[in-house]
Amino acid sequence: MSKYTALFIGLLCLFSLDALAQKERKFIRKGNGLFEGNEYENSEVEYRKALDKKINSFEAGFNLGDALYKQKKYDEALKQYQALTVTEQNPKKLGDIYHNIGNTLLMNRKIDESIEAYKESLRYFPNSKETKYNLEYARRMKQKEEEEKKKQDQNKDQKNKDQDKKDQDKKDQDKKDKDKKDQEDQKNKPGDQDKKKDEPEKQQNKISKQDANRLLKALENDEKKVQEKVQKAKAKAQKAKRTKIKKDW
Repeated sequence: MSKYTALFIGLLCLFSLDALAQKERKFIRKGNGLFEGNEYENSEVEYRKALDKKINSFEAGFNLGDALYKQKKYDEALKQYQALTVTEQNPKKLGDIYHNIGNTLLMNRKIDESIEAYKESLRYFPNSKETKYNLEYARRMKQKEEEEKKKQDQNKDQKNKDQDKKDQDKKDQDKKDKDKKDQEDQKNKPGDQDKKKDEPEKQQNKISKQDANRLLKALENDEKKVQEKVQKAKAKAQKAKRTKIKKDW
């Protein structure tokens, strides 16, 4: 192969690379336009086309992650950003990548991981005010969640205590009701009622021997007095009869 032939092939390769770069830029520009118009799904298509032309294109890869993020495809966006950290060495670009990783993790409610991503971003680009703000925001979110969890735990404990007290009060009331019922049942027991009813009658009918003798003697005296009165009455009647007859004569 002559040096002219080699030169021609070299120029042809450069021309081909330049043509590919131009096509990559064309797709990126089109994707950016769609992205700015909020057509995120269509912009994703253009960025992927740009990556087909230049697989290691940082701009196409980074913007693809943004397009996925805007579509709320957070898991896909995270993978796209993480893939860029493997080959990228520029501190400013790494700072931007980790900033977006932090945002994606935060949207997935992975607050602790997002805080670490923001810290990593500031290691590469410490002057980023936006990253500092997002880091502080994530820390406040974590603090708020911890306070809410603590409050929920306290409410749960109080609810359990209230329920325990309610259960104990119910047990105490049930016991009182049972004791009261048992007392009423014992009081209203038929055998006991008859026994109590009979006791006064038995007490009334119970007379001592001495009292019985006195009562008997009193009855005998009364009978004697009655007999005497009867006899006196008969004698008086006989006397009156004799007197009357004697007078008629």
